[in-house]
Amino acid sequence: MGFKVAVVGATGNVGREMLNILDERTFPADEVVALASRRSMGVEVSFGNKTLKVKALEQYDFSDVDICLMSAGSTVSKEWSPKIAAQGAVVIDNSSCWRYDADVPLVVPEVNADAVADFRKRGIIANPNCSTAQLVVALKPLHDKARIKRVVVSTYQSVSGAGKEAMDELFTQTKAVFTVGEIESKKFPKRIAFNIIPQIDVFMEDGYTREEWKMMAETKKILDPKIKLTATCVRVPVFIGHAEAVNVEFEQPITVAEAHDILRKAPGCLVVDKHEPGGYITPYECAGEDATYVSRIREDATVENGLVLWCVSDNLRKGAALNAIQIAECLINRKLIQAKRKAA
Repeated sequence: MGFKVAVVGATGNVGREMLNILDERTFPADEVVALASRRSMGVEVSFGNKTLKVKALEQYDFSDVDICLMSAGSTVSKEWSPKIAAQGAVVIDNSSCWRYDADVPLVVPEVNADAVADFRKRGIIANPNCSTAQLVVALKPLHDKARIKRVVVSTYQSVSGAGKEAMDELFTQTKAVFTVGEIESKKFPKRIAFNIIPQIDVFMEDGYTREEWKMMAETKKILDPKIKLTATCVRVPVFIGHAEAVNVEFEQPITVAEAHDILRKAPGCLVVDKHEPGGYITPYECAGEDATYVSRIREDATVENGLVLWCVSDNLRKGAALNAIQIAECLINRKLIQAKRKAA
């Protein structure tokens, strides 16, 4: 007997990707339900070769649901995740709502899979921010080898991280540039077409943005609280795929050759690093792929025991939907949950 899975926020970028990945990975589900707000009731979404009609979250009974994949934003998650968990479903939440709650595990399966067992405290597991997920996949195996002291990361984040409206805005603005039309900025504080914006999320009192703070806080929670991290997060006119330039300072010596070897063997990582034009991966090439790609690994001679690397991943997949489904697979494979119908 398979599991019953509910996808909340099924009409959004990440929700649709969740449905795609559930099908691609032949997830052991007997039934998949697409849910969203009342205004999306009846909208059709694809699930493999089937079409699912979206049902209203507010009217849905979760008593026979085993796993709820939640991607409807923090406000919805804050209200609904505890209610859904109280009905016995494990909630895997993609918003920032529960990431910093001490009783909610924040999980990237390649990095801290053992933490999933702590879901019993609240019945909720948090997905990290998209930019954090790919970063820790690349950092974890290097940290195990030489212990990371400090990380300086600059991100180049695609507009899909801000949702479908953001993707539409990039498309509309780009079209307007070529047709000499009016350029309107609604989703972003400045024009995004043929431009970059050094602000993602709101500014905090110390001058960092909340996106930058998320990377700092989440890396510490997932990987190691002793790691010092500073980030500059930048929105770029790319539809899908986040890239990061990462400077890492280690406690112990580690060579470029060792880093290559370690990352090639690391789960979730693919190294593409040729010292020639095009011998690296860009966001365009990683779109639709599951891996976190690492390129341009080199020594940072400005610090003792330093490396620099380029890290790219599909933010809708590893940064969101794929990671959530990998968490669900982890729960099943470790026999931490059982299908309610089977249990009955």
